Formats: sequence, structure tokens, C-alpha cells
Amino acid sequence: MRRTLLISITLLLAAAAARPDQQNAPPLPAPPRCDSAEHRQFDFWIGSWRVESPEGKLLGTNRITRRLNDCVLHEHWEGAGGMVGESFNVWSRAKKRWHQTWIDSTGVLLLLDGGIEDGSMRLSGESQRRDGTEVMNRITWTPLEQERCRGCVRQLWEQSSDGGKSWSAVFEGIYRPAPAGEGPE
Repeated sequence: MRRTLLISITLLLAAAAARPDQQNAPPLPAPPRCDSAEHRQFDFWIGSWRVESPEGKLLGTNRITRRLNDCVLHEHWEGAGGMVGESFNVWSRAKKRWHQTWIDSTGVLLLLDGGIEDGSMRLSGESQRRDGTEVMNRITWTPLEQERCRGCVRQLWEQSSDGGKSWSAVFEGIYRPAPAGEGPE
């Protein structure tokens, strides 16, 4: 027992002596903050939402929150049919554009990049359909200020299988603020 205690004390003293430079080193600089105008471009999407088709049919609920020191928008989607998904959205200082990684309960992975175009957030990227066909994806979020839907957001997901010559809608949803307590946790 004495020997174990002596060895432990010796190891602690040796470790402290091996790092004298760290004891007098200046403190590390604070990490950069995520408070630039670019980091706030997608803030219109933050909130708890009831997502409906343009005809008013419930498609699902969505909750978008700021996470990780306000650097990431984290999406929590629950589709009316039971499918769930999440995305992580971040402004890349290095690439000077937005990036989204989307994953869902059906195994879909989407990697999208882009930014603000004409007042809308537009992200795009390539993926494969289940049959292996390569497709281009383009998803656009537009804040709505119409009298009937002030504060709403329209999301339009389009795909092209001919290199962007023609596009077809895959999903169109109108995000309406959800009543308190409604939406994914």
C-alpha cells in the first residue's frame, strides 16, 4: 500500500514537472463567435412549425433550434406518415456558404450547400435515388409576408435527373407557427 502511494505521488510530480510551460502559458484565445450577419441569414426558419401542403393538408411538424453556441440550426422533423429526420445547418466561414446535412429514418442522406438568393435560402447538392439514379437537389426556403400567412415559410424541394435542364417538385410545404406544445421534441 505504501509502495503504491509512493509510486502515485512520484508519477503526479513527474507529470507536473513535464509540463512547466503549460502552467505559465497564456490562455487560449476564445473561439470565434457565430454572431455575424451571415450566421443570422437563416434565422427566419427558427421556431416550432406545423407544416401543411399548399392545399392545407398536414404534412408534419418541425422544430428548428439554435445549438452549439448559436453556430448550428438543428432541425427536428416528424412527418405525418411517421418518418422522422434531422438536419444540421451551419454557415461555413471557410467556404463562405451555408451547409446542410440531412438524415432521416428511411436512410436518406442529403448534403447541400448554398446561401441567400433573392431573399430566400437556397441549398443544393447531388444524391442518388434508391435505384442508383444520380439526381440534383435544390431546396428553397422563402419567408412569406402575405396577409394570410405573415411569419410563415415556404419550403420547395426540387430534383433534376437531367443535369439541371428541368426540375420537378418533390416536396412543397408551408410552415405555419405551431400552437404551443405542438411539434417534435
